[in-house]
Amino acid sequence: MKVLIFYRLDSEEHRLVDEFIHEFKRRYPELELTLTDVDSIAGSREADVYDVVQYPTVIAIGSDGATLQRWDAGQMPLMNEVAYFANQ
Repeated sequence: MKVLIFYRLDSEEHRLVDEFIHEFKRRYPELELTLTDVDSIAGSREADVYDVVQYPTVIAIGSDGATLQRWDAGQMPLMNEVAYFANQ
């Protein structure tokens, strides 16, 4: 499984994502998250694949590519929820 975080690098929410990532790595150094800047060409394409229209959006993806959980209300989820999916 993997956890994707879609965000805009040059936005108000960028700091929120940075703080989340910093604290997540401190608490769970063995787990990985994939950051995707939707203003890049590759990031824009990937956001289209997952129908991401709000930022930040966090999506947990299963090994088969299916969406297992999605948080897209423009707020970051609880770290333990993200860690659960990143640890699978």
